[in-house]
Amino acid sequence: MTQAPSPASRLIASRFPPIGAFDAVATPKDLAAVMELEGWTNDRLVAERLARLPRSEWVFGSGNSSVVMAAFLHAAPEGGRFNGAELGAWYAAAAVATAIAEVAHHLRREAVARGLPEVRRTFRCYRATLNGEDYVDLRGHDRPDLYAPGSHAASQIFGEAARAAGRDGIVYDSLRHKGGTNIVAFRPGLIVDVVQAEHYDLLVPLQGRIVARLL
Repeated sequence: MTQAPSPASRLIASRFPPIGAFDAVATPKDLAAVMELEGWTNDRLVAERLARLPRSEWVFGSGNSSVVMAAFLHAAPEGGRFNGAELGAWYAAAAVATAIAEVAHHLRREAVARGLPEVRRTFRCYRATLNGEDYVDLRGHDRPDLYAPGSHAASQIFGEAARAAGRDGIVYDSLRHKGGTNIVAFRPGLIVDVVQAEHYDLLVPLQGRIVARLL
């Protein structure tokens, strides 16, 4: 059992504008109508993921609630390191430099897949306090199955088992930033004091140094 480092930083591509469906809702009863109006439930997967998330864990009625919920409802089709495709999670880093390195890794993979010499994109940073005292601490652990750079098969099983057991999340070493710490939080209600911070312009070449410019 451990607490998560706080505040933690999360980068979100600026091309995904924040949609405040959850921010102004007063009760869960009103949420379905607001989500339908905002188009959140146009995607069948979003509705299915919301159904998988216990209503007691929904967050709404405060600033940036939608940013938190989007992390759980708009999950990547292939899932993340510690979550499957069925339900997302909140990934963040103890330092913004680590968050930049993690994002840059995925941009470089995109450059390779698209045959581009570089990829450039802007991101906005969100900082949040991650409450809870029951995070699995994997830092310094020799677990090549969970840290496998090319496969999330074992780590997704591990992460979803931790979520099902009621754990708050996982704290683990960054593979992209030496000495960096990453966090995945499984409970939306534990993600509090979410504020939008800096904006970054990232230039990630196929080979060479990553350039992160503060906007």
